[in-house]
Amino acid sequence: MSNKELTNRYGSLASWVYHIDKPIGRSFGDVEYYSERLKNTEGVILEPASGNGRILIPLLEKGLKIEGFDASAAMLSYCEQECKQRGLNGIFRQEMFNTFTSTTSYEAIIIPAGSFQLITDTDEAIEVLRRFKSALKEGGRLIIDLSPLSALAEAPMLARQWNVDNGMLTLTESRVETSYLKQTTISQLRYEHWDNEKGLVNSEIDLFSLRFWGVKEFELALRSVGFTEITISSNYNYLEEISEETHTLTFEAK
Repeated sequence: MSNKELTNRYGSLASWVYHIDKPIGRSFGDVEYYSERLKNTEGVILEPASGNGRILIPLLEKGLKIEGFDASAAMLSYCEQECKQRGLNGIFRQEMFNTFTSTTSYEAIIIPAGSFQLITDTDEAIEVLRRFKSALKEGGRLIIDLSPLSALAEAPMLARQWNVDNGMLTLTESRVETSYLKQTTISQLRYEHWDNEKGLVNSEIDLFSLRFWGVKEFELALRSVGFTEITISSNYNYLEEISEETHTLTFEAK
């Protein structure tokens, strides 16, 4: 299997770990923030990279019309399962950023949790922004979370574990590459499922790649494809000025 096939794929073990660690409704401030920013939205909202539905499902429960797509079939199956348990009619499909097309005109497109940073090629990222703009209604909003550029220098999480029935799941992370020139990182993530009696029963290795953006750089990227009225907020406080303490930037553009 090539490195490209191993990158950002969220296979079965990775998705299981994600779903345990970030269950539906778990918030880092983002669930409340997006609920507030979207509360008067009457048209359809799209969440690309919607994953297991951590944010999508709480927004559905608030009565918003929101759809999602994700590249991982395993993540989508969790989202479908959680919607069924709640009696929700979730609309989501398997799709990728760079192949996304739609006949629907959306009132808003949201990309929480830094998922846009999974696009590591700059030209591809700008083309995706162009696709999103084309999919929005006149006056529609694009809302995107990004980590600050300073996160390039942050150390990986190393090792974590979660207890599951008759065993545990483990995740070990190691940084493979940090490129300050390209503003990218590549980490190797090793997922393991351990059974108390059988020992190691399954393992999975993924390469996890991210691109980090400068504040002005991303604003210029948005403007280059035609977005206007751009605002930047800090740490899920709308219009709070960014500072050295900012851990999450949220761009909103029309």
